[in-house]
Amino acid sequence: MRIGMALNYSGGFKETVAELADYERAGLDIVFVAEAYSFDAVSQMGYIAAKTDRLEIASGILPIYSRTPTLLAMTAAGLDYVSDGRFTLGLGASGPQVIEGFHGVPYTAPLGRTREVIDICRQVWRREKLTYSGKHYTLPLPPEQGTGLGKALKIINHPVRPRIPIVVAAIGPKNVELTAEVAEGWEPIFYVPEKAAEVWGPSLAAGAARRDPSLGPLDTIAQAALAIGDDVQGLLELGRGMAALYIGGMGAKGRNFYNELARRYGYEKEAEQIQDLYLEGKKQEAAALVPQELLEKMSLIGSEGFVRDRIQALRESGVTTLNVTPLANTHEERLRLMEKVKDLTA
Repeated sequence: MRIGMALNYSGGFKETVAELADYERAGLDIVFVAEAYSFDAVSQMGYIAAKTDRLEIASGILPIYSRTPTLLAMTAAGLDYVSDGRFTLGLGASGPQVIEGFHGVPYTAPLGRTREVIDICRQVWRREKLTYSGKHYTLPLPPEQGTGLGKALKIINHPVRPRIPIVVAAIGPKNVELTAEVAEGWEPIFYVPEKAAEVWGPSLAAGAARRDPSLGPLDTIAQAALAIGDDVQGLLELGRGMAALYIGGMGAKGRNFYNELARRYGYEKEAEQIQDLYLEGKKQEAAALVPQELLEKMSLIGSEGFVRDRIQALRESGVTTLNVTPLANTHEERLRLMEKVKDLTA
């Protein structure tokens, strides 16, 4: 089981990256760099590539709407080059609030666009002359849609690898099915191992049935806050506000994917109440209703025995990469947590 960590640079990006070398020595295998509507992730990942030696680097995630498919392919090839083959392209649809609100691009056909983006990226990396006729992307652009001067080109540079790993962030049934069919990795959010087979099993099986064997087994990446000890239970509360934000505020009524996931987990009443309160601006009241059971099952917060059992449950559910957030007051304590979870997953 690989150990990953999402980059958190609330204390300063350069300072955080300087500490990554310590995490690398402590056993960290891969770092995920988010891109929401802050600084872009690409410049940061290039900086990380220059400051690390072994650590894998992944976008977590680049939205499919904010760059053309070929720019995503060029960017991934460039990051794979500067990192000597350590890059993973994490893709996702983000949500209509960010895509339409911040980027001004219609949030349409996320499923179809994801498939076509992946097809085009792999064609670019193979250095094929790029021609593509899809429902959402046509390359070169047809004469009636432009000047008529577009040419079928191939990338000038030779990519380090003809197939850069692609991870897709997905939680909806059809998105998960697509991911299991065409991607190297799958990154769900709010992963509960005891519910995974029930909620996602049919989608994973349907996608796997059409999967190209050359892709290898699907890398399943689960996220979890990490704290080990007999007095750390209170740290579960740190996840309450974030869970409420996603379940209650990340989308409108009927268009909140995280709210739908909570309902599929069996928390229909709580999901509805959390959303109603959050959208009314009652964020603390919404957070108070996040089920304690959900917080516990999504976390690695507890005694060493509890954490060991949770890791085993994650492993048995199919998780192959554990993306942890070490919770501790000092860098040294967080490093010890990283070393400990590395031992527990060995």
